Amino acid sequence: MIQRLGAALERVRPRPRVAGVLLDNGADWLAIDLAAQKAGVVLVPLPGFFTAAQCAHAVHASGMDSLFGRLPGFEPAGDLEGLPWSRRDAAPVRLLPGTAKITFTSGTTGTPKGVQLGAEQQWAVARSVAEATRSLGIRRHLCLLPLALLLENVAGAYASHLAGAQLSAPPLAECGVQGGAGFDPAACLAALERWEPHSVILLPQMLLSLVGLLEGGARRPASLKLVAVGGAKVSPALIARARAAGLPAYEGYGLSECASVVSLNLPGADRPGSAGRPLPHVQVRIADHEIHVSTGGGWLATGDLGRLDEEGFLHVEGRRKHVLITSFGRNVSPEWPEAELLAGGAIAQAAVFGEARPRLCALIVPAAAQAADALIEAQVRAANARLPDYARIGRWMRADAPFTPQNGLATANGRVRRAAVWQTYGARLDGLL
Repeated sequence: MIQRLGAALERVRPRPRVAGVLLDNGADWLAIDLAAQKAGVVLVPLPGFFTAAQCAHAVHASGMDSLFGRLPGFEPAGDLEGLPWSRRDAAPVRLLPGTAKITFTSGTTGTPKGVQLGAEQQWAVARSVAEATRSLGIRRHLCLLPLALLLENVAGAYASHLAGAQLSAPPLAECGVQGGAGFDPAACLAALERWEPHSVILLPQMLLSLVGLLEGGARRPASLKLVAVGGAKVSPALIARARAAGLPAYEGYGLSECASVVSLNLPGADRPGSAGRPLPHVQVRIADHEIHVSTGGGWLATGDLGRLDEEGFLHVEGRRKHVLITSFGRNVSPEWPEAELLAGGAIAQAAVFGEARPRLCALIVPAAAQAADALIEAQVRAANARLPDYARIGRWMRADAPFTPQNGLATANGRVRRAAVWQTYGARLDGLL
């Protein structure tokens, strides 16, 4: 399939320069990805949860002239090796030499940011992940995240291919994943039982939901050797709960500009609370408390605050631009108390504020809409017990609805869009501070 599709891309006239893919997980998605590299066509993965406006931005910013799938503005052009194929007239956009993929991430604003990556960048990460996990004997990987997300695309699919592991990428709904924020942990556990993977990749919110179900008596998945967790900071308490529930969870860290994974905890090289040791393909240093990463072509200032401990484990402490300075002059990365708030089972999402104020406050999304205030308050107190006084939550309030990509209050991987949350809730939160 890959060879035939690559040859078909080379034959098409006018020859495509930049092709998008807007399809569910499956063998077709993977074939398109590899065939585009073979044919020298720049690929733009479009997540199915992107809004029409986000898709339109990605189309125009990349100079996309063809698409596997259907979108307004594209004319259906039949199919290509049985796959839906569309075209549009588009002026070329200047891209970096060697660009093979443009990954659009829904970051801190509603407009996706495009990151241009070379093929070798992506495969270097995949080789590193495959090598670092080789001793675990992983022979089956199940894709639980959209392949349009670089984390699953590179650290899941590519790394599994290099390791000679079987890769399963069923439609996302079969794994309990719905859109950018919906997740059914029971459906996910059923998929784990059916496919019996040795490894999966999860976002923190997915891990939290699965742990809650397992602690409620659901049957533990027996096949897993590695549950890699990334996308946002994870509390050591949640990692401990996950392992006690039968999920071998290990936190990692990465960013799109580095083609995904930079560091990862692993069995035998594990320090909960850290993001693990850097993988072999990267160098990491700390400059003015900021994490800098090099993959051989100069140093990238990540914008993330952190430190390397005496044994080489990387600790990620939050985004530089998010740091709060309280009226007592103490610096607090809100990701820190937020991760502690999420360590229990009562709170699904949290956003912490307190710039220039004597105490912090939290906007909280309960794990269950009917959860009693007393249950949430108990979890806030438990989090405060693990925090120093200046980073504790003084007051909290319930959010009206979950933070999702659809309402603009969260990114695709669950990170809070703080400016948007403050714009929506700021007046009420001001009354708490």
